[in-house]
Amino acid sequence: MQHLFCVASGLDSMGVGESEILGQAKKAYESARKSGAAGPWLHRLFQRAFRVAKQVRTHTEITRGPVSVGSVAVDLAQRIFGQLSNCKVLVLGAGETSERTARALVSRGVTDLRVSNRSTDRAQELARLVGGRGVRFDEWPQQCREIDILITSTSSETALLTPESLAPMLRNRVDRPLFIIDIAVPRDVDPSVNEMHGVYLYDIDSLQSVAEQSLALRREQISVAEAIIAEHVADFGKSISDKLNCKAPSTEHRALGETQLHTSEL
Repeated sequence: MQHLFCVASGLDSMGVGESEILGQAKKAYESARKSGAAGPWLHRLFQRAFRVAKQVRTHTEITRGPVSVGSVAVDLAQRIFGQLSNCKVLVLGAGETSERTARALVSRGVTDLRVSNRSTDRAQELARLVGGRGVRFDEWPQQCREIDILITSTSSETALLTPESLAPMLRNRVDRPLFIIDIAVPRDVDPSVNEMHGVYLYDIDSLQSVAEQSLALRREQISVAEAIIAEHVADFGKSISDKLNCKAPSTEHRALGETQLHTSEL
C-alpha cells in the first residue's frame, strides 16, 4: 500500500516528482480492470493512490521546476522566445530524450515541429506522435535556413554541426538569431559554433546544472509528501480492517478472509 502511494506520487522516481509514472500506474490499473484482474479492494486501493498523488502534487512543491535535461531545454526556449507558438523548431534525433522534448515542446504551444533522424521511419513515427513532420537526415542542415530553434540529441560520436557546415545556412538569416540547444552526449555541436554571429548555443552541462538545482528543491519536499502518504496509509488500512471486522465473526475468520483476499486479488 505504502509503496504504491509512493510510486504514484513520484517519490520513487529517479527524477523525484515526475508525473509520467502516475500515467503509467493509471494505464496498468485500467488494463487490470478491463481484464477482470482488479477486484473491489484493488479498485479502492488504486483510486486512493490516485487521490494521494493529487494531494501530494497540490500541497507540496515536489513537481516544481524541470528536472530532466529535455524539460530544462524547453523551459529555456520559452524564456528566450516567450510564446513558442510562432517558433519553427527542429528536433534532431528520435530517441527517448528527443521524444520527451518533442512532447514538451508541443505542450508549450509549438505547432511547427520538425523531426529528423538517421532512421527515416523512426523520425516519421515520432513526428506522427507529436503532430509534426519528418525530415530526411540528409536534409536537416537545410532546415537551419528557416528554423528558430534547433534541439539536438543524437548518438553521434562526432560533431554533426560545425561553423563550416553552418555558415552557408546563415547567409540569408537577417536579424534572425538561431538558438541551438545541444543535449547530446557526446555533443552534437562544435562549441565554436557559439562564436558565430547570430548563433546562441547552450550545451548539456549548463542545462544539467539547472536540472540538478530543481531536483534538490524537490528532494526537500519528500518529508512533507511522506507525511501525507502516512496519513492515507493509516486511514485506508483502518477502513480495510473495519470492513473485514464487520464481515468476519472471529479473529480466525478474519485472518482467513485476509489470506483469501490477498490470494484472489494480488
